[in-house]
Amino acid sequence: MADSTEDTSKSDDTSTFVSSLVFNVAVAAAIIAAFCILRPRFKRVYAPRTYAVAKGKRSPPIGASLFAWFSKIMEVRDDEIIARVGLDTYMFLRYMRSMFIIFTVLSILSAVTILPVNITGGGDAEGINILTMSNLPRKSPKLWVHLVFFMVFVIWVMYNIFGELSVYTRLRLWWLTSPKHSSKVGASTIMVSTLPEGLLDRDDKIRKMFDVFPGGVRQVIVNRDCSDLADKVKTRDKYALKLEKLLTAYSVGCEKAHKKAQKKGTAYAEPKRPMMRESSIPFKGPKVDAIEFLSTEIAKLNQQIAEGTGDETQYKRQSSAFVLFRKQIAAHMSAQTVLDYKPFSMNSVSLDVNPDDIIWSNLNMNPYDRRIRGYISFAATVGLVVVWTLLTTAVSALVSVKNLKKIPGLKNMPDSKWFGIFTGIVPSVVLAVLIALLPIILRLLLRLEGTPRVSEVNLRLLHRFYFFQVWNIYLVTILSTTILTTAAEVVKHPEMIVDVIALNVPNSANPIITYVLLLAFTGAAKEILQIARLVMRYIMPMLFAKTPRSIAKAEEPAEFDWATSIPTHSLIFLMGFSYSFIAPLVNCFVAVYFGLFYVVYRYQFLYVYNDANWVTGGLSFPKSIAQMMVGVYISEVYMLLLMIARIDSDAKANSIIRIVFSALILAGTIGTHLYINDAYMPIINYLPVRGAADIEENPKFTNKFPDLSGDIDLSGESVEHDSEIESDNKIRRRIYAMYGTLLPKRLIDYILTKIPSILNPKNAMESPDPDSDNYSAGDVDEEELMGEDFKKNPALPANLSTFPDSFAADSKVLQMPSARHYDASGAEVTASGDNKRVSGNTNILSIESGAIAASGSAGSAGLVTDHGPNNLSPLYPFPSSHNHADAGALSVHSYTSATELRQRRETTAGLSSRSNNRRSRFEASGIQLSANSNDTALSEAFSNPALRAKSRVNLWVPMDNNGLCNELFSKVLVWGNGTINIVTRETSINEKGKVRADVDFDPDEPEVPLSDMPIPAIKTPQ
Repeated sequence: MADSTEDTSKSDDTSTFVSSLVFNVAVAAAIIAAFCILRPRFKRVYAPRTYAVAKGKRSPPIGASLFAWFSKIMEVRDDEIIARVGLDTYMFLRYMRSMFIIFTVLSILSAVTILPVNITGGGDAEGINILTMSNLPRKSPKLWVHLVFFMVFVIWVMYNIFGELSVYTRLRLWWLTSPKHSSKVGASTIMVSTLPEGLLDRDDKIRKMFDVFPGGVRQVIVNRDCSDLADKVKTRDKYALKLEKLLTAYSVGCEKAHKKAQKKGTAYAEPKRPMMRESSIPFKGPKVDAIEFLSTEIAKLNQQIAEGTGDETQYKRQSSAFVLFRKQIAAHMSAQTVLDYKPFSMNSVSLDVNPDDIIWSNLNMNPYDRRIRGYISFAATVGLVVVWTLLTTAVSALVSVKNLKKIPGLKNMPDSKWFGIFTGIVPSVVLAVLIALLPIILRLLLRLEGTPRVSEVNLRLLHRFYFFQVWNIYLVTILSTTILTTAAEVVKHPEMIVDVIALNVPNSANPIITYVLLLAFTGAAKEILQIARLVMRYIMPMLFAKTPRSIAKAEEPAEFDWATSIPTHSLIFLMGFSYSFIAPLVNCFVAVYFGLFYVVYRYQFLYVYNDANWVTGGLSFPKSIAQMMVGVYISEVYMLLLMIARIDSDAKANSIIRIVFSALILAGTIGTHLYINDAYMPIINYLPVRGAADIEENPKFTNKFPDLSGDIDLSGESVEHDSEIESDNKIRRRIYAMYGTLLPKRLIDYILTKIPSILNPKNAMESPDPDSDNYSAGDVDEEELMGEDFKKNPALPANLSTFPDSFAADSKVLQMPSARHYDASGAEVTASGDNKRVSGNTNILSIESGAIAASGSAGSAGLVTDHGPNNLSPLYPFPSSHNHADAGALSVHSYTSATELRQRRETTAGLSSRSNNRRSRFEASGIQLSANSNDTALSEAFSNPALRAKSRVNLWVPMDNNGLCNELFSKVLVWGNGTINIVTRETSINEKGKVRADVDFDPDEPEVPLSDMPIPAIKTPQ
């Protein structure tokens, strides 16, 4: 009877595996097929990087054929990937590719060595377990095969780690010294925390102390406590967004009321204005006109902000400062220097400082307070991991019908299929919510402990979330099926621990294989389909995006979650490598996992994800290597324990040799890890002096992709010619960069000798230069660009330039609160004529930071002339939602799936001369102050965001097509007391009363002076 039960269990394992494999492959194939069909039809979801990023980072459009995307992404060169998406993304893709090749080789090696040994092991395993180590008798001499080839596996992994680190150190040096990075003022700036009291009020002393470094100090900026002013700016911005929403609703109401009156032939009735209470406490205070109240409150706050930003000396200095050097190497040298003889004084120095990346509330923290908070944060993280384990276990157990009936009051609960559905769905939903909440809590802990930069928070979160996943998913969820189930027997009979390890650990391979199988096929397929984002992108904006700003916000490209995704892939490496010798079949599925995800991520980063907020120069890559080392260590401990558990009393000497051999592998890995930390980590974190000197002597070397195949030699003369030999060398360098760490250089040279066509310059993929005049993000078919209505009526009225674009309270240009802006020389950009305001930093803007756009340029103002009621008309006739082509840059409210293919980005942009002349918000977001900027510009850029806030606001709202809202708009300008500007450009209201907007438009760029903008007559139709 027992044998029958055991046979049934083994048969169930095999059938479960086969069923899972067939099901996951089928689901993955269906999802990928759906992606291939949907991709050309929903480009705002599947290809926003063709228009919704800075021009130099855009990817060329892909054809509409089902599999055109695959060849398009695979032919992109490595240097072009770095140019488009940055070094961080390139190193992540390279990491995924290396993992794929590592496990492909492991699959081949294990298939011809370990797998046959397991099959012919002579054990009593059946079904799929015959492929695992559990089919070997405890005293089998064939264990040497597993041990020897495990050593080969470890050497192979270490070889790849060394190769990839060698490549990264070269790329890191190239990135640090490239003009694109080194020309930014942040590259030669450090942020020093925990300044001593004696230096807070002595900028001259700080300058003198840091002047010892090469080139000396250019400027010292001590941070100031502006918390009260920051609260006022935050409140003003909140009021401005609310007022913008109310004015938009009023304009829509005017449009609908006018159409209703026309349809019924009755007199026009003005919509009721919204009311609100002055007090923030619910139901307290009298109700007042909401628009008037918000306008006057904004005016008061703007006045206070103007007074608060006038003189920064009124604010107390904080214990941190920015030190701007004249040379980049000086910043890196100072970061490696002990700056003070007092404990913890000036012990925290941050490199490559970007004001947008600063957590300003953490800059005035006592060093002892910061250290104590760090200990508390780490202890809380460990506690959270343990509590999460208990919580998830309790939730899973509680929602079962059997346990629910134990609760008083539910004892007599009748059985029902609904309870079965409840117990099947609720645990999964609750567990998913709990896991999703953990990164949020961990980020909060890292901020509370005083981490000064957002990038540091995310980089530190990589390790903490990895620790959580290793414990909760790997050690608890997976191994609970083996070790924890026999814990009671082990406690009663401690001598059984050896048998438990020897017999049960290999049997736990099935959950590992099933988990990897699930993620390999359906996980990668769901990542590229992004069904949740597809739904959210089109459904949620229709429900919640009611203003031009919120529409622009809804159009943002998705961002990749680095802090939670990288640990997940490291966990798969751990699962695969720790069972690579126990169950060799897992190697195949891990190889499939990394291969599929590599292709998927290559597409996602080139065409979907926005990487603008993650720029660390690839610093996440060394952390991925560290997590790989954790996987190697756990695997080696497994091997050591298995060798101990399989001691043969008849051949004890042989068994002891195996144990010693396993211990030596572990010791060798520890030594290799120490060498990696000593040899590579300093080179990665800091700019080498030799490299900086060589680059300064030969700066032209930074303009071309580095040779990653050997030692960096920057001492020779730069070669600049386009001869066939130089092209050959460029292609050869790229091949070395891609495969040099995986194949010996001699083998690559041999292949290139036998197949010379690879080096033929004609075969090199030449993609259009994003900065050239011939390149366009809209290089697609005319059918894709032109909507039917625009084919019929391709021109705008000749007097387009006479239409008003905004209302202002006076002749001055009233701008949204933001940083002041400067050109390359540091001179402040004015707001007159054709001069356009350019954002120096992306996130230092006050209100517009919540309205970053995500698609191409198009435009309408939706305004009216002043020729009387019979001649009132919009700028150009917008088609209805049934026949309007998807511009990719207009409101999401007027689109249907049937018109999604037609992208009118360039067409609609070309319809307005003003749109052609203005700068896209995406272009503006990529510009930062350079090292050539003047001291005034630099001082303001590195000051507290509250001190940079403007004392005026721009409200981006649509005007109804009949000018009925003009009277209220004029009143808002009066109530705003000269501190409110209403911008009506590039937004309108369509036939169905839906707001539409050009999300490429920056409503906070300087507007046309009032003298050039005749305000339409306010006339009420009869």
